[in-house]
Amino acid sequence: MKKYAFGVDIGGTSVKIGFFETNGNLLETWEIPTRLEDNGGHILEDIKCAVEEKCKENQLEISDLEGIGMGIPGPVGQDGTVYTCINLGWPTFNVVKEMESIMGCKVRVGNDANVAALGEMWQGGGKGHHSIVMVTLGTGVGGGVIINDQIVCGFNGAAGEIGHILTKLDETECCACGNKGCLEQYASANGLVKLTKKYLKENNSDSLLRNMDSFTTKDICSAAKDGDEVANLMIDTIAEMLGRGCALIGVVVNPEAFIIGGGLSNAGSQIIDPIQKYFKKYAFYAMKETSFKKATLGNLAGIYGAVKLILE
Repeated sequence: MKKYAFGVDIGGTSVKIGFFETNGNLLETWEIPTRLEDNGGHILEDIKCAVEEKCKENQLEISDLEGIGMGIPGPVGQDGTVYTCINLGWPTFNVVKEMESIMGCKVRVGNDANVAALGEMWQGGGKGHHSIVMVTLGTGVGGGVIINDQIVCGFNGAAGEIGHILTKLDETECCACGNKGCLEQYASANGLVKLTKKYLKENNSDSLLRNMDSFTTKDICSAAKDGDEVANLMIDTIAEMLGRGCALIGVVVNPEAFIIGGGLSNAGSQIIDPIQKYFKKYAFYAMKETSFKKATLGNLAGIYGAVKLILE
C-alpha cells in the first residue's frame, strides 16, 4: 500500500480536504469553496486542482497516492453512481468513473453520512468495532450503517436515512422530505427548539427559557442542567423518540454500538444516557446491552471515512 491518500468531504458551501498517511495519520486539512454554478460542474475539477497543488507542495506525484476518497451529500450506489445530488445540482452519473478519468488514480465515493460513520469506526468513537450505526444529531438527523466493516448503502444509496423514521402518526406539519412525523422534525437541533417553543406556547409551566427572546439547543441543555423542568422534559421527549428509533434500527441490523454525533451530542451523557435508557426499554431482548458512545472526530469524520474507503 502506498503511503499517502486524500479524503474529501463535499458540502453545499465548502469542500473539506484532508491529506493523510494511509495509517490514519492526518497531516493537513483545508477547505475550498463549493462552486454550485453550472449545476456543480466545476466541483470535481476544483478538487483535482487542490489535490495536485498539495502534491506539488509535498514533492509528490499523483502516482504516489493510494487514492482519493470522497463523501457526497446525496444517495450513492456501490459502484460510485450518484443518484441525483440536489444540494450540488448534480444529475445521476458515476462519480468514480468521472473522477478517475481526470485524476488518473483510484477513487472511491460514498454518501457523506455513511462515510462519516466509517470514519468514526476507523479512528473515532467506534474504533475497535466492526458493525455500528452512527446517528448524527445536527440541523437534521442523519445516519450511517456499517455492518462487518462494509457500508450499507441500499439499492440506490438511500439506506441509513435515520432521520426519516416515522415517529408521530398524527403530525400535521411536513418534514423537508415531504412526509409527516419524521424523527428529525423533533430530535434534530432545529426540531428540539421548535418542540420546546410549541410546548411553552401551549403550557404555562415556569421555565428559564420563557424569559429568552430566542434560544438554542445549547440553552435548552444548559437550562436542563440547572434543573429547569421544561428543558428536562423536552430532552427526555426527544431521547425517547431516539431510543425507540434506535430499537427499530437495531432489530434489523443488530450493531455492536450506536455512535451519537452532531452538535447535540456535545451534551454528552445528558442526551446519550436517556437515549440508551429508552433503547433498553424498547429493544429486542437479545440486544438490550448494545453500547452507546459519543462520536469523537467532529466535522473531520467525513474526511477520515473517505480515506478509509480507499483502503477497503
